[in-house]
Amino acid sequence: MGKNLKEAMKMLEDSQRRTEEENGKKSSGDIPGPLQGSGQDMVSLLQLVQNLMHGDEDEEPQSARIQNIGEQGHIALLGHSLGAYISTLDKEKLRKLTTRILSDTTLWLCRIFRYENGCAYFHEEEREGLAKICRLAIHSRYEDFVVDGFNVLYNKKPVIYLSAAARPGLGQYLCNQLGLPFPCLCRVPCNTMFGSQHQMDVAFLEKLIKDDIERGKLPLLLVANAGTAAVGHTDKIGRLKELCEQYGMWLHVEGVNLATLALGYVSSSVLAATKCDSMTLTPGPWLGLPAVPAVTLYKHDDPALTLVAGLTSNKPVDKLRALPLWLSLQYLGLDGIVERIKHACQLSQRLQEGLKKVNHIKILVEDELSSPVVVFRFFQELPGSDPVPRAVSMPSAAPSAVGRERHCCDALNRWLGEQLRQLVPTSGLTVMDLEVEGVCIRFSPLMTAAVLGTRGEDVDQLVACAQSKLPVLTCTLQLREEFKQEVTATAGLLHVDDPNWPGIGVVRYEHANDDKSSLKLDPEGEKIHAALLKKLNELESDLTFKMGPEYKSMKSCIYIGMASDDVDISELVETIAVTAREIEENSRLLENMTEVVRKGIQEAQVQLQKANEERLLEEGVLRQIPVVGSVLNWFSPVQASQKGRTFNLTAGSLESTEHTYVYKVQGTGVTPPQTPTGTRTKQRLPGQKPFRRSLRGSDALSETSSVSHSEDLEKAEQLSGAPEPDTPEPGGPEPPPSTRAPQDAEQTGALQSGAQRPEDNRPQVEEPESLR
Repeated sequence: MGKNLKEAMKMLEDSQRRTEEENGKKSSGDIPGPLQGSGQDMVSLLQLVQNLMHGDEDEEPQSARIQNIGEQGHIALLGHSLGAYISTLDKEKLRKLTTRILSDTTLWLCRIFRYENGCAYFHEEEREGLAKICRLAIHSRYEDFVVDGFNVLYNKKPVIYLSAAARPGLGQYLCNQLGLPFPCLCRVPCNTMFGSQHQMDVAFLEKLIKDDIERGKLPLLLVANAGTAAVGHTDKIGRLKELCEQYGMWLHVEGVNLATLALGYVSSSVLAATKCDSMTLTPGPWLGLPAVPAVTLYKHDDPALTLVAGLTSNKPVDKLRALPLWLSLQYLGLDGIVERIKHACQLSQRLQEGLKKVNHIKILVEDELSSPVVVFRFFQELPGSDPVPRAVSMPSAAPSAVGRERHCCDALNRWLGEQLRQLVPTSGLTVMDLEVEGVCIRFSPLMTAAVLGTRGEDVDQLVACAQSKLPVLTCTLQLREEFKQEVTATAGLLHVDDPNWPGIGVVRYEHANDDKSSLKLDPEGEKIHAALLKKLNELESDLTFKMGPEYKSMKSCIYIGMASDDVDISELVETIAVTAREIEENSRLLENMTEVVRKGIQEAQVQLQKANEERLLEEGVLRQIPVVGSVLNWFSPVQASQKGRTFNLTAGSLESTEHTYVYKVQGTGVTPPQTPTGTRTKQRLPGQKPFRRSLRGSDALSETSSVSHSEDLEKAEQLSGAPEPDTPEPGGPEPPPSTRAPQDAEQTGALQSGAQRPEDNRPQVEEPESLR
């Protein structure tokens, strides 16, 4: 009995174990594929990472797969691998090594950027350092903050002052990280009367500080810019430092111009940043180092408060963040660091000097020439020098006209920036929209030159490309108003005012069934515009045509691109109107023809049915019986005529086929009407593209050849404009059609030989030799 019980228990345990294994296999089916089984090998993992990095090469064959990093970049990437390896050391060795790395990197950065006796905090997010500094300032000014917390802040609210030119989202990030309400932020406006419009207004700032103190608030911290995020202008840091010392505020400085502190010559405004309480540096993009942390240098004597604020840490692993920068600085050396920053500043100076020689280009720079950021834009000529009349002279239309010109220039600058970026990709240009100046193009080599490898030749190419695009911009700008007037004066066309389109203009054809009050989709209009776009692109002109949604609407329209040469706007508008009208009439003719054919088929079926009934009545019932009908037809055959129906598409009528079977000739019908054409047909010289004005004075032809071709063109127009000699003599019989062709040939021969017929009243014109 005991033996049997043991075997039974063993069987139950085995069955329970198999059940658990099966359940485990079923539950493992929910795990993604790569984690199933015994894992992947190293080659498969590397291949997977490579595919994820490069993606599908067939989708974007022209884009670079990965950034080209130099040997210094490999050193920085090696630092991350070494950091993971060093973290496995024992605690004592790890503590000594991390302390050495942190102290060396801090000392080197303070010496290079002239910030003596400072401490360093390394962080991945650029704004994280400023958030830690704000927390340190709160702990320094509110002694009971650790104990009482928010109650201390509630009794005396802190105020953080930011410039209106600060990078977007900075204030919101600080409030989210510190847990402060948005009223704790105070945006200081920039100068409006004197100085740069991107510098903080110091007088207005002092007024704001006094007002906050009167309201019972505590001015806590001021964020100044040594190179604003948009145009690279530097605040008056020296004056701001005096103001902060007067009211006991913390001064923090950030910006791209802080990189120039490593050079031998530094401007006074940037040099004043060395006296601030803290600054944030971004050596990664400055030196072309990937995956290198940002650094916040600060001065503070209480290590306990810095530990509470999070600027220092007792964990050795946190200190390993400085390892990639520690290796990279040693690899570059002081000369390499200075050389890269100096090269970026020289590129900016080179671009400024080149753009100053280019007309219609305005450079937005501050008074000093040391700013490594160049911001420029294409500007419109003054109304007095513009040959195209503007509507700005009317007082009532002045604001709208000025706004329209502003949007027009913004669209052209946006197009210019995109073109320059495509032509010179190593320049690292960015297109931005400023509140006062509008759309501008920014060149910031300190942030891009070391990464993209920008050289002086690239800057020269950038200037040459900008100069080559100026004729297109000026020509397009001059033709926009003329195009609007021509479209407005042409029946059936509607000018669409889209300020964001950088071209000659936008036009829409209004067909007969177009509901102008509705903004819904118009299927008939879309078909007409799609066919019109196809016809315009087949002309092989220098203009580009696109179809897109209308501004603030859903109806289709034609977008006309930039003009690189003098375009005949009247011919362009007339071609669009005539072509659209032809497409509409052809489509309407096809629809009418379809309806007529359908009705004609129905009518033909009815008539044929009636004809069959009449035939039955004529022949009788007996002839329809199979055997009897054959006998009757043999004795007395029926002489039945073949009756059918033919449909005339031109006349839209149903006719009998009796005439066809009797005379063995099919009727000709009515001649179809001619398709409407333009009111004028312009003859072009050989090689002249559509929508081009006369080629007189062109560089492609010599003076004598261009003059002779123009004279030939005028004489040919006179010949084509003369009346035809097909009017017969009074009282004489009309010649038959068979004799008209020889007569026309005789008249043509007489014209070429210089003779004049008696019945031809046209003046004799000698045909040029080139046209013969």
